[in-house]
Amino acid sequence: MKRKYTILLIIIIPVVLGVLIVYPRFKTWARAHVNYITATEDHPLYCASCHVYNQQSGIIHKLVNTDYLSPLNMAISDDGRKLFVVAEEGNAMLIVDTEKNKVIKKIKVGQHPHSVILTRNSDKAFISNQWADNVYIVDLKTNTITDTLRTAGGPAGIALSQDEKFLYAVNSYTSNLSVIDVEKKLEVSRLEAGNNPTGIQATPDGSRLFITSRRTVGKPYDDTVVCEVTVLNDANRRIIQRIDMKSAYMMENVAFTPSGDLAIIPLLRPKNNVPTIQVDRGWMMTHGFGIIEVKPGGRAIQLLLDEPNAYFADPFDIAITPDGKKAFISNAGVDVISVVDLDSVRAIINESSDEMLNAYANHLGISSRYIVKRIHTGANPKGLVLSKDGQKLYVAEHLQDRIAVINTSSLETERTIDLGGPRRTTVARQGRRLLNNAGHTFQTQYACYTCHPDAHEDGLVYNMASKDMGRNMTNTQSLREIGDTPPFKWNGKNQTVYKQDGMRFSTVLTRTEPFSYDNLDALASYITTGIPYPPNLQYNPEGILTEKQRLGKEIFERTHTTSGREIPEANRCITCHPPPYYTNLKMVDVGTLAATDDSILFDTPHLNNIYASAPYLHDGRAKTLEEIWTIYGQNEKHGELNDLTKMELNYLIEYLKSLRAPAYEKKDQKSAKASIVQQY
Repeated sequence: MKRKYTILLIIIIPVVLGVLIVYPRFKTWARAHVNYITATEDHPLYCASCHVYNQQSGIIHKLVNTDYLSPLNMAISDDGRKLFVVAEEGNAMLIVDTEKNKVIKKIKVGQHPHSVILTRNSDKAFISNQWADNVYIVDLKTNTITDTLRTAGGPAGIALSQDEKFLYAVNSYTSNLSVIDVEKKLEVSRLEAGNNPTGIQATPDGSRLFITSRRTVGKPYDDTVVCEVTVLNDANRRIIQRIDMKSAYMMENVAFTPSGDLAIIPLLRPKNNVPTIQVDRGWMMTHGFGIIEVKPGGRAIQLLLDEPNAYFADPFDIAITPDGKKAFISNAGVDVISVVDLDSVRAIINESSDEMLNAYANHLGISSRYIVKRIHTGANPKGLVLSKDGQKLYVAEHLQDRIAVINTSSLETERTIDLGGPRRTTVARQGRRLLNNAGHTFQTQYACYTCHPDAHEDGLVYNMASKDMGRNMTNTQSLREIGDTPPFKWNGKNQTVYKQDGMRFSTVLTRTEPFSYDNLDALASYITTGIPYPPNLQYNPEGILTEKQRLGKEIFERTHTTSGREIPEANRCITCHPPPYYTNLKMVDVGTLAATDDSILFDTPHLNNIYASAPYLHDGRAKTLEEIWTIYGQNEKHGELNDLTKMELNYLIEYLKSLRAPAYEKKDQKSAKASIVQQY
């Protein structure tokens, strides 16, 4: 017995001594390591924050994360008994029995579905699959997919012609409209729409359709931003009007009053020319709705949803009651439905001069005249649909995996419908809610999502200076798959996502207290693990380069000029932009500093899906990829390309547009290997 204890002591004592010696050193190292990662000195020493919740793949990633449904848009049957819900992340259409309060059918559809519409007799549903470039037709008698209609790039909003012979699909990635013959299942024409369009709605008489767009028409930094509403004539299927909505963007959806005299569009009014330090003065971002008078010479009017001390971020969808008295607008960034009295809106329009209406577009107090109520919802309300009698409003609580049911008379939430998503809220899911919510900014003025819609970028250039109007303009960068591409910001000052979204974020942008440590952990987890790129459907859908792209790849990877002179290694495209993310994670001078910039080097940006990130360069001065070299790269510091012919430069541009996320490259390589194995 004594010998047993002696052996235990021989084992235990060295272990204890080892811990006493090593632990202080380990703790000192760990403290320094966490301080570097978080750019603070008191963030808790939780190894799980990075080494568990920030894993991008593998068994740990699968264990701590789960798949959600994320309802986005909806349609409802005429009798109000069935609700058809697009589950964006669930890649499904859910059929909900509104009386039994439950999902009765789940139909798997294409990748990343966006919208659903029904035929007039509700016998068929059309679902746009944004990441698959197609629209599914579902027979609602058998609940089976019967046909697939090919579209252009990233179909979002969809609508049927008045005679239901043609389907109109708004292509968000290629900024156009597919006109599809439903019977022949063929695209018969393709029409140009605004920049990044997503919404489409027919006038009550069906004669015209309005198409909304999210990104602005390209203009210089200091010019007024403009976003386009495109009007289609249903009879001849031609574009008949393009309406400029000035000082506005992110127009997701549109609805009409029952009489058809007004089109109403939720929108944002950015103040991106103003230094971000001015957020505490109410001048960074405002949220409202546009009103288009549908008549010859009709005006485009804007009014705010915001109040003097509270903002209602990221308005998304709108629904108008059958009597034309109320409009409901989902403010996704603050988990609220704003109820608008349309009679009061009409009174303001009728009694005001054009000059007064222009002033009201920036008037934070005017909303008190027409906002009836703010109805609180679950996380991130998006799509809205009214029952045909107008008594019930259904709200897609996007990040709650449920539907809220609001009584339009009492303006109270009667009940919610659980869609059957996961019960637990993962750390990354909590991070996504935070990114989509404006609760952490001064007076809820904007969310991270506001400048990073779909966790991408909004195409605007901002003045990030804390002083000195007009200095250090910054082009918004995408958040997609940036976990492996530090440092962050154009100046590379933030070595990690923690620093990017921690103290610096609160000091320069939100003007509030920084995120709590738990919330910062959650936000970092989502940004580093949960934001995939869409497939590059327009320029490289299958991973097979065209002949022009292949020639462009040779230019991208070349080591010598066309005359045979060796290009210095530091000035070769491939040196600074190696795969898989096409960045070497280093700082560089490419000769693009402006007179209004501080003297700094720039972080080398990643190039995956670069076709979808115009404008280009750190201050957005290049409207196209070509301009990077034809206008702003003549000094040869941004790669030696001036020896190229126009056609050779075109080849390079075609190759750059083909670049896509590493995950798709790996998937296609795996499929190719499997195909070879099957052949043998």
